[in-house]
Amino acid sequence: MKNKPLAFQIWVVISGILLAISILLLVLFSNTLRNFFTDETYTTIENEQHVLTEYRLPGSIERGYYSEDATAPTTFRSVQHVLLPEREESASDKDLNYFSSSFIHKVYKLAGRQHSVTKRYSADISGEKVFFVIKKGLTINGQNAMMLSYALDSYRDDLAYTLFKQLLFIIAGVILLSWIPAIWLAKYLSRPLVSLEKHVKRISEQDWDDPVIVDRKDEIGKLGHTIEDMRSKLVQKDETERTLLQNISHDLKTPVMVIRGYTQSIKDGIFPKGDLENTIDVIEGEAEKLEKKIKDLLYLTKLDYLMKQRVHHETFDIVKVTEEVIERLKWARKELAWTVDTEDVMMMPGDPEQWSKLLENILENQIRYAETAIHIRISQNQQQIVMTVKNDGPPIEDEMLSSLYEPFNKGKKGEFGIGLSIVKRILTLHKASISIENDQSGVIYRIIVPK
Repeated sequence: MKNKPLAFQIWVVISGILLAISILLLVLFSNTLRNFFTDETYTTIENEQHVLTEYRLPGSIERGYYSEDATAPTTFRSVQHVLLPEREESASDKDLNYFSSSFIHKVYKLAGRQHSVTKRYSADISGEKVFFVIKKGLTINGQNAMMLSYALDSYRDDLAYTLFKQLLFIIAGVILLSWIPAIWLAKYLSRPLVSLEKHVKRISEQDWDDPVIVDRKDEIGKLGHTIEDMRSKLVQKDETERTLLQNISHDLKTPVMVIRGYTQSIKDGIFPKGDLENTIDVIEGEAEKLEKKIKDLLYLTKLDYLMKQRVHHETFDIVKVTEEVIERLKWARKELAWTVDTEDVMMMPGDPEQWSKLLENILENQIRYAETAIHIRISQNQQQIVMTVKNDGPPIEDEMLSSLYEPFNKGKKGEFGIGLSIVKRILTLHKASISIENDQSGVIYRIIVPK
């Protein structure tokens, strides 16, 4: 079943539900009709019994008229009546000629236990259902008597069968006519899913230029919008990867060309920087840049991998890590004034090696752009740790603020354009956030880490 087309499955489910409801209705209506006609049969028997005893018997009940011919059944529509003496031993053979003696004995037995004037009964006689009512307290011709009024089940069964057959034809017609709209509904519901399946197949083949358009707001529409969002992100990721490869090839090509050019010059006996030592220093500097760029690219790839894994953090002192990084980097520009405002010990969950790398990248930016001073402040409360790093350098261009964390997006003095991308990924791994904004006196980096 699950391997069949969705439209067929929907049609089968709808048809099955309609069929099950129809069968249930037939059963319920059949029982309801039988109960209804049973009650109507008893009501008819009692009504005709009342009319006969009150208005149609010869004489009055009070006068006590008892006819010898009363033992013969009288017929009023489908109801028949028999007058019987109150005591069974007073019954003559004429009282028994219509019923079997066993049935008459049963009637007297039931009447003996009957406390009300009338009561309803049913019995099977010769394989046929008979409904009867016993009315006691009659006086006919000076003798106590009772009336046995009965009707056969065939009348009730005929009515129930007729109505049941008509109802069966109506339900069968409804089921047959409902199959056409059920087929249409099944195709209507499955059509957008078939369209989405084609789009997903094209996306899997990297043919994702055409947008996924779904003009619905139900669950199918939400699925379509999710697929479109996935397609847009895949297109963006593909463009980013292409740009990344172009930038990597360009940034790696320059130092390689410098190294090869200087090396070839040395082989030819030419020293572009005046002497061998200065020329080799240039080669070494380019090699260091190349090495740092490769390490950053590898670290960026490592962070992308860690973002898909479950990372186990430890607790470390962020103040101590910050001071160690400052101690290593502050000698790059000795003229800068450093001010650090922190508490003695501030424990934080995370990866100390990653935070060391994060602080290195941030402080290298600060050192590169600061003019005279760099100020660092670390504070905490019950919910979070806040770190602010400020330099008094020039403001960041407005067009750069929205794309600072994209790889290879470099400012005027930027080197590789990877540092802030690494910072962003590390903070994402720690469920932290960063904001960079221009201030009247410089640029402020603000990092918020939830505890």
